[in-house]
Amino acid sequence: MAPHGSHSYEGAEFMRAVTYDTYADDNSRLTVGEMPDPKVGPDQVLIEVRAAGVNPVDWKLMTGGLDGVLDAVFPVIPGWDVAGVVRALGMDAPEFAVGDEVMAYARKDMLHAGTFAQYVAVNATHVARKPAALDWARAGGLPLAGLTALRSLDRLAVGPDDVLLVHGASGGVGGFAVQIAVDRGARVIGTASPRNHDYVRALGATPVAYGEGLTDRVRELAPEGVSAVADFAGGQLETTLAVLAPKGRHASVVDGDVVEHGGHLVWVRPDGAALTELAGLVERGAVTVEVERTFPLEQVGAAFDASRTGHARGKLVITP
Repeated sequence: MAPHGSHSYEGAEFMRAVTYDTYADDNSRLTVGEMPDPKVGPDQVLIEVRAAGVNPVDWKLMTGGLDGVLDAVFPVIPGWDVAGVVRALGMDAPEFAVGDEVMAYARKDMLHAGTFAQYVAVNATHVARKPAALDWARAGGLPLAGLTALRSLDRLAVGPDDVLLVHGASGGVGGFAVQIAVDRGARVIGTASPRNHDYVRALGATPVAYGEGLTDRVRELAPEGVSAVADFAGGQLETTLAVLAPKGRHASVVDGDVVEHGGHLVWVRPDGAALTELAGLVERGAVTVEVERTFPLEQVGAAFDASRTGHARGKLVITP
């Protein structure tokens, strides 16, 4: 039986989806059309997509940026974030029921069946229940960025004795990292453009402007150095090493060179249990989700353009 909302054509069942049929450095290969409804594997749930967060990795993948890591089966449906309603269950997915409101970081082992579509099939262990405190757009913007922030802070073992510097504190990942670190009792310094300083301050961090003189500005706030640095912007290694206290820890999600200087390169995993932990932080008000703008399915290209600027405050979200 076709999932609710799909339709039949010559015996096949189809859904609307955004696809690209080859790698491209721009949006020229993006189209909106019909794709076969996803098959639901034994340990999967079928989610009717209500919202799907946009992340820089989505358009970087479209350029072939991770072709050495992930195979692409064209046409590719982009998107790794999802929030929606469970519409069908695999034969071994007892954790959920049809009608459950859920969210997931839905990355798979190859590029093909993403979340910028009406439906997506996701491994049940990667899925968490949507917090009642979040509307669809905010739930769709939480998984990848929230999990990246959480995993980064866990790798750094950030706790109440830390002074943490967050590069890119007003972005999607950085905003979550600030809030989680503050909830853990850390003192947080966050880099952002001046127009976003009030926002970063509201998240609980002391804002500093990035750019020339950043090292001196951080040193004024932390004369003995910061004990940990989380880099979500890239290009900040020199500053990180200059402000890091002896025995300090640092991690980046974008700059692999940190490994040569004793740091961690973080690549986030799909993880339903960790996403449930994030949901708990949301439910008790420790973490909020900032959505700058939502886009319909037909405007994924515009959403990618907005993401490419690097100036989005919070999350950009597709609402099919």
